[in-house]
Amino acid sequence: MVSRNKLVWGVVVLVAVIGGGVLFFLNQNSSTRKRFEEIRPSRGNISSTVSTTGAVEPQTRVKIQSSVGGRVEEILVEEGRLVKKGTVLAMLSSTERAALLDAAKLQGTSEQAYWNNVYKKTAVIAPMDGQVIVRSVDPGQTVTTSDSLFVLSDLLLIKAYVDETDIGRVKVGQRAVIGLDAYPEIRVNGVVGHIYYESHLQNNVNIYNVDVVPDRIPEVFRSGMSANVKVIVQEKNNALLLPVAAVQSRNGKTVVLQRSGSKPEDVRYTAVQTGMQDESHIEILDGLSDNSVVLLPDTSFALPGKSGGSNPFMPQRSRTR
Repeated sequence: MVSRNKLVWGVVVLVAVIGGGVLFFLNQNSSTRKRFEEIRPSRGNISSTVSTTGAVEPQTRVKIQSSVGGRVEEILVEEGRLVKKGTVLAMLSSTERAALLDAAKLQGTSEQAYWNNVYKKTAVIAPMDGQVIVRSVDPGQTVTTSDSLFVLSDLLLIKAYVDETDIGRVKVGQRAVIGLDAYPEIRVNGVVGHIYYESHLQNNVNIYNVDVVPDRIPEVFRSGMSANVKVIVQEKNNALLLPVAAVQSRNGKTVVLQRSGSKPEDVRYTAVQTGMQDESHIEILDGLSDNSVVLLPDTSFALPGKSGGSNPFMPQRSRTR
């Protein structure tokens, strides 16, 4: 019985040794395998942008008030209506006319018709071309000369908020791309129309307002909507591009990794000169050609071995210096 147990334990130990040797061999062999993806530079368009937020606001916002106090008789326009200068927006009866008509109504239809024809209504007229973005009154409502009846806007634009670290890169006439938080699928091209001269403090940062004028006004644009804006500071077509992950900084130089021999571990660093960079690509100005082969490091997850350090998910014992 004892000898049989020794035999069993001997087999277990032998299997463990063989298994450990196989795992060690596979681990050593995998470390020499190809750990890079070979890629070539591509040609494409790249741009440098300033990204910020903003809001849809009227360029000119005009409140329409009545020249007389009285009662609103008719509303002739609705919100969203485009009107020309001189368009009649509403008809009012002055306080005296409203009182006179109410008294004539008690005397009969003919008396009311007479005074209605003799004492004319007061028209509320649009002072400019624009869009009705607010209608504050309804027929029958009594108003004073200080009440706002309508609000007109001549043009909806985006007021972008650019901090002082980026304002030096923004110029009048630069192209921009506008998006709305409420409608993320809509993208509208625009142009920088005006940069304000005075800043305001927001979260302890100096912010400059920048007017971005859209090329077109979608029907869904509403005053006060939150917007995101990308101002295109610089752009280049047919540039030589690499993924950002392929470019590294080493000893103060910008480099990429290339093959230096036939073995997987035979690699070398090649210095390159870079230009613009966006979220995914970087421009290569010098050091590579269209036919160059660059190694992109394999970033797939692998548990580290003895040479790779300890398991990051295991508790670590504190070390004393």
